[in-house]
Amino acid sequence: MDAMTQHRSFVLGHVRDGRISVDEAAAILRISERQVQRLLAALRAEGVAGLVHGNRGRAPGHRTPELLRARLVELATTTYAGVNRAHLADLLAEREGLVVPVRTLRRVLAEAGLTAARKRRPRQHRARRERVAQAGQLLQLDGSRHRWLGRDAPFLTLVGAIDDATGVVTAGTFRAQEDAAGYFAVLSHTVWGFGLPAAVYSDRHTIFVTEGRRMPSLAEQLAGREPTTQVGRALAAAGIGWIGARSPQAKGRIERLWGTLQDRLVAELRLAGASSLEEANVVLAAYLPRHNERFAVPAADAVGAWRPWSLADPVEAVSCFHYPRRVANDATVSWTGRPLAVPRRSAGGSWAGRAVIVEERLDGSLWLAHRDGRVRLAAAPPDAPTLRARKLHDGSRGKPDHPVDRPGRPSGGYPAKPDHPWRR
Repeated sequence: MDAMTQHRSFVLGHVRDGRISVDEAAAILRISERQVQRLLAALRAEGVAGLVHGNRGRAPGHRTPELLRARLVELATTTYAGVNRAHLADLLAEREGLVVPVRTLRRVLAEAGLTAARKRRPRQHRARRERVAQAGQLLQLDGSRHRWLGRDAPFLTLVGAIDDATGVVTAGTFRAQEDAAGYFAVLSHTVWGFGLPAAVYSDRHTIFVTEGRRMPSLAEQLAGREPTTQVGRALAAAGIGWIGARSPQAKGRIERLWGTLQDRLVAELRLAGASSLEEANVVLAAYLPRHNERFAVPAADAVGAWRPWSLADPVEAVSCFHYPRRVANDATVSWTGRPLAVPRRSAGGSWAGRAVIVEERLDGSLWLAHRDGRVRLAAAPPDAPTLRARKLHDGSRGKPDHPVDRPGRPSGGYPAKPDHPWRR
């Protein structure tokens, strides 16, 4: 018998014995007079047991069945071990067909003695920057170096982009390290899938800005341009503005994305059995649409700021590496110490002496760009051997096969004569 039942039994006993009235008992117990009459009748009929609520000890009708509880505990400790509770609820619905609310899942696992892999921190007050109004108005770029394939696997860098207005991850790719090629790939896939953003927001990495780290080239000086990087040149050519962040906290949108992916994506990679960079990129491509469906929000302005690609050059010709070269007299350009043959010009004339751009594209192909257009490059044929008159024999006729042994010079040198000036 609990304390409330004991208290009610004591007060109702006084009413039964005529020591207090029904209205006084109602005021003491803080219940209505009609409820006092009901409890008093139950006390007279069943004794103190009649004061206990009829549902006490009875399992609620909405309680999670024991078989389902056991199944949830089994999956949480085997197949999906280490997955956070919210992600686990999503995976159970997608892969196991078990639709369980997150709060129910947390309660069931807590009652089974399973602690969460990550402690839930209380919400803190933050003055976040408001999202931009239009999708495509601002794109945040960054790279995250992490052991994505497991604690014992080597580090990989996930290069990605997130739309500031909607939280949509427009593109992502795994790289061995954070490099310009990764950002070129992210920008290309973003343009193909969504369009050109108005501006990008990133840290002040040397991939994006030089900041006095090199002197301008002669061509840049003659054109009055500041020295730029490969990615900076591509952004400028596409008409995309660049904004540099001064701290990681300034680009909090994508930093929080990394926290989510380092939890959810790591679990997805483990469940898919990915063990290499190539396999990780396959899993990432399948995961991103589900991630966007789960976390994206509508933009404040329904009219987007994405722009179609309107440049004459294709995306893959802009979002790649550009190297200035000058064509030699034999219609070749030098590339990493080897010559590349330049095809014949369609307009006629010679390529010799012309300033051109060699494009190293993401698929590994090399192209030569000029104001007349662009052509694909191939390795030049090897130089022809130089022909000259040679001797009819090798000059060894009549000579011994092995050198003749001659006495060597004494190691101590020749002794000085007795009348040598040194001996005087």
